[in-house]
Amino acid sequence: MAFFRVALSLAFASLVPLGGVAAAQALPEGSSWTLVDLPGHVLAGDRVPTLMVAGTRVQGSDGCNRYTAAYKAGSDGTFRVSGTMARTKMACHGLSAMLARDFIAALTRAARLTIDGSRLTLLDANRNVLAALESQTQTLADTTWDVVGYNNGKQAVVSIITGTRVTVAFGADGRVSGSAGCNDFTGTYAVDAGQLTIRGTTATRKTCGDPAGVMEQESAFLDALGTSMRLRIEGTRLELRDADGALALDATRAGGR
Repeated sequence: MAFFRVALSLAFASLVPLGGVAAAQALPEGSSWTLVDLPGHVLAGDRVPTLMVAGTRVQGSDGCNRYTAAYKAGSDGTFRVSGTMARTKMACHGLSAMLARDFIAALTRAARLTIDGSRLTLLDANRNVLAALESQTQTLADTTWDVVGYNNGKQAVVSIITGTRVTVAFGADGRVSGSAGCNDFTGTYAVDAGQLTIRGTTATRKTCGDPAGVMEQESAFLDALGTSMRLRIEGTRLELRDADGALALDATRAGGR
């Protein structure tokens, strides 16, 4: 009889839902995450660390520099960055440098992970929380962006001329619009499996002479929009790349949208 009671208790326990307990699982391929909590830091501004999963590697921004490293993760929640982590070498100062340092330390110390809905938590070997990240949507609809760099058609990415503003807004209705620096433009867009295509772009016909080079900038920017591009939204940044992987447009999220 005692054996029956134990067996029945175990069977009942297996049917009890976990409630809010986060599940241990492997990182989904192609997923993208943005840091929302790092003990000892207040996150602000547009330089927020990110993590993306590409095959057997994790990559992203530490808030200042780009990084990439091999990793191993299991369905039991184990996680470990392996081998040497490669990072770019931009100079970082002040709070940005400390955030980058502590995020990379958390990433390399992590031994486990949990995913609960849209939240990814990195844990050390003793299951202490090291960092928490939220899943990053790749949806363009209802977003507006300030362009900071574009391909000038001469195999170079250049910054926007000081004193001009170039923007791109993607509507939920499939319309794209914005300012090319002098003239406003409109068109249509479609996204298929991460590939952005913009068609039928038309612009107003003003001529601007100041600042110098604004019309050349406008022409090159609109040409860059006329190609099919792979999109990537990472934190507050949008990158569009051509079929060869070359950067066509670099932008930051505008107006909190």
